[in-house]
Formats: sequence, C-alpha cells, structure tokens
Amino acid sequence: MFTRRHFTTSALLGGSLALAGCPSKPAENSYESVADQTWRLGALTGFNGAALSRELVRYATLAPSSHNTQCWKFALDRSGQAISILPDRTRLCPVVDPDLHHVFVSLGCAAENLTQAAQAHGLQGEGVFDPATDALRVSLSPTAAQATDVFKAIPLRQCTRGDYDGQPLSTAELALLQRAGSSNTVQLLLLTEPAAMAQVLDLILHGNTAQLADPAFVTELKTWLRFNGADAARTRDGLYSAASGNPSVPAWLGDRLFDWVVTPKSENDKLARQVRSSAGIAVFVGQAADKAHWVEVGRCYERFALQATALGIRNAMLNQPVEVAALRPQLASLLGLGGQRPDLVVRFGRGPSLPRSLRRPVEAVLV
Repeated sequence: MFTRRHFTTSALLGGSLALAGCPSKPAENSYESVADQTWRLGALTGFNGAALSRELVRYATLAPSSHNTQCWKFALDRSGQAISILPDRTRLCPVVDPDLHHVFVSLGCAAENLTQAAQAHGLQGEGVFDPATDALRVSLSPTAAQATDVFKAIPLRQCTRGDYDGQPLSTAELALLQRAGSSNTVQLLLLTEPAAMAQVLDLILHGNTAQLADPAFVTELKTWLRFNGADAARTRDGLYSAASGNPSVPAWLGDRLFDWVVTPKSENDKLARQVRSSAGIAVFVGQAADKAHWVEVGRCYERFALQATALGIRNAMLNQPVEVAALRPQLASLLGLGGQRPDLVVRFGRGPSLPRSLRRPVEAVLV
C-alpha cells in the first residue's frame, strides 16, 4: 500500500505479451483464477463459529499494506467473540519503514475491513490497541446485520497507480470523503487547489529522487516486485507489475530492466503527470506519533478508500514526503501542522481500474 512503486517499460517489452499466449480458460493456479478467488464478495449467510471468523479475516486481508507485504497475523478467540491482529515481524520493510509506522497503519486498515465485514454479518466490532503487546483486539458482539455500500466496496478497492481523468469532485463527494477519513484523533486535509497540490508534488519528487538514489531502498523494493502473473500467483504477495499498467516479463528480465528504466527523471515525470491528473491530494495526520494513533490513521484511511471506491473514485499512495524523514518537517510546515507528523499522502480522482494485487490464503495468516 504505502510505497507503491512501479516502473515504466518501453515498447521493447511489448513482444513478451504475445509469447505468453491467451488461454481460453484460466488454469486453477493462474493469476486470473487466484485474483477472481481473492477479490470476491462472499455470501452473507451460512457462516458461523470458526467459519465466520475465517471469513472476517479474509475480508481483513484485502486491506492495503506497504509493498503488499501483508505484514499481519490474526489470532481467533476460541469463543468466537474476538479476533486479534498482530504485526508479522517476518514481513517488514526496514529501509522504507524503519519505525514500523506503515505496519501499524496496515493493521488499522485490516481492522477497518474486519469491522465493516462483521457488521454485514450481524456483529459489532470494537477495536482496542494494546501497546504492551502490539495487538489490536477486535471484540465482536451481536447487532443488526447491515451490508453497507462501504462494505460492498471492500473487494473493489485498490490503490490505482495510473492516470486519472483530471476532473474535480463535487462538493458533496468531498464532504463524504472528509467524513469517512476523519476521527477524533485523525485530521484529514483535502487539497484540491492546483497551487497547493503543486507544492506537495514538489516534495513528492524530492522524496522520490532521494529514495531511488538509495541502493538499500531499491534492493528492498525489488525484493517485493512480482514481474509476471505466475510469480504473483505463486507468492500471492508483493507488487505485481501489471497492477501498475506494465506488461508481464520473466523475473530475470524484469530485474535487469528495472535498473535500466527506473530513473529519477522517468519516475518523476510519471508522478508529476499522475498528480496533475488527480482531483486532489489527501493528507492524513494523527494526533500523536505513536502506534495507537498509527492504527487509527489506518482505519481512517481505509474508510476513506472504501467510501471513495463506493463513489467510483480511485486513490493511490504518494508517501515519499513522509517516508524520507528530512522532508516531513517541510510537509508539516507547508500544511500548517506545527510539530505534528503527517502520516499518509494520497492522491484521488476518477480513472480506470488496473489488474489487482493478490493476497495469501487465510490459513497463511492465522496463528
């Protein structure tokens, strides 16, 4: 989710698509088959006990995470009255996320999906974060079932890393996004004026240049890239290149082409085009810089993303100014935040969907 990089491939790669062929029916373990199985709206009846808990976890795993690492584990309460979400410390990104900020934001995103799905199945979810154990416990109690449009948006949501149509959103739409993405401890700033967006874009480009100049950042990023559908379906994690509008290529070729085509200039040109095609930029700011507030930022962002999806609005992360520590004070000053830490930078607008990233099966994330 939070460092969603992609590279621009040249026309030289076009021939690789023809070599792959177009089978009439997807194989059981093909990318297409796994994607259809992953991003589905499940039945709202016929689940109870452990089966219902697993179904709620499945919805939770459809949340975004940095580099799509899926850095979470889920513990099911034997009574069926609670599900705990914990960080998976084997799936971290220490270069881009040294203080685990993105990890705990991701846990919040997963918790929001879980509570939305719980409500659709007749359960009220209440999340409490325990800083002593780093666990987010979601207690479940009976309530009237309600399958809202936000819940139905869960299998449709994606971080859409392409160009948007450049058209503004209505005042009513912006108000819905503002309401969805705010809470008592999280402030959401919606920037829609071109001048303000251009100032944030300048910091995005500075951050992008700094990150691509860091060999450790590039090495970590490449670890999570999946250059073709077969590799994406095999691992069911990471950043699938086609999800950024690029053709699938063999892993060995993608690794070499990355070093050739991903340059600060090419990436900055693309980022500038994408921001200028967006209706606005959203900045999420937690009241404090600690794990509990990062979790709440994740919940607010996910509500924002689901509400946007329900309205037919796309979004994508542009977190370079918060990931490069030296740029955070500049972004905070630009936005009049004083000493507060900006948590997430997100562009939004209308545009076409792209192929989806995948998720590991529920069994792989249970403890």
